Amino acid sequence: MTLWDDRILELLREWDSGTPSELAETEFVSVSRQQVSRRLQKLAEHALVQPLGNGVYVITERGEKYLDGELSTFEDEPDEQLTRGGSPADTSTSSTENGV
Repeated sequence: MTLWDDRILELLREWDSGTPSELAETEFVSVSRQQVSRRLQKLAEHALVQPLGNGVYVITERGEKYLDGELSTFEDEPDEQLTRGGSPADTSTSSTENGV
């Protein structure tokens, strides 16, 4: 994950949807449209965003969990969600499958 990935996800959560051009035009994301497009494709590969067609993307539930700190994208760290008791929930999904 890069700083730009976090910013892209935050904007998509705020806006409900967005295109690479719209995201690149903000002061919050200061990289080119092409770079934003590449990052969106990578985020989509890891199910953090979903393409709707015509270059429009939305954040997924998985992307929301990442922003809320409930999901790890580090390849060597398992995804852990805390249960109400504060102990880790089932971590049967390896983050090796989920690393970005």
